[in-house]
Amino acid sequence: MAQNIERTYNIPLRQEYMKVANYRRTEKAARALRAFIVKHMKSEDVKIGKFLNEFVWMHGMKNPPHHVKVNLVKIPEGTVYVELFGKPLKIGKEEKKEKEKTAKEDKKETAEKKVAEKKESKTIDAEVVAEKPKAAPKKEKKKE
Repeated sequence: MAQNIERTYNIPLRQEYMKVANYRRTEKAARALRAFIVKHMKSEDVKIGKFLNEFVWMHGMKNPPHHVKVNLVKIPEGTVYVELFGKPLKIGKEEKKEKEKTAKEDKKETAEKKVAEKKESKTIDAEVVAEKPKAAPKKEKKKE
């Protein structure tokens, strides 16, 4: 059984993004980041994490970072997951399972709340009806 390959790299971006116009620098840096990962991890399937993407785009389109320190994990299926160094790395199936679990739990909780509310409203209505004596009809006063 194959194991996950884990590596840490400090990826240089400046040399690549200096080749394009100012207003395209961060786009080029993101492409250079992906190309570096493809070259070094020998896989075309690259998933870039949320924290890494936000770090690259932090200072806008014209001013990306000069280099980025990242953690890489390549799973046996060939997918490479990349995240900013020091941040939690979520790998595909685990992430999907967590989302599915939370969605199912939310649905169950809302369904249970609705059932409980219905039961409470029925008991309250029955108590109110039993407690209320029937009032005599009100007589209208005539204005003269």
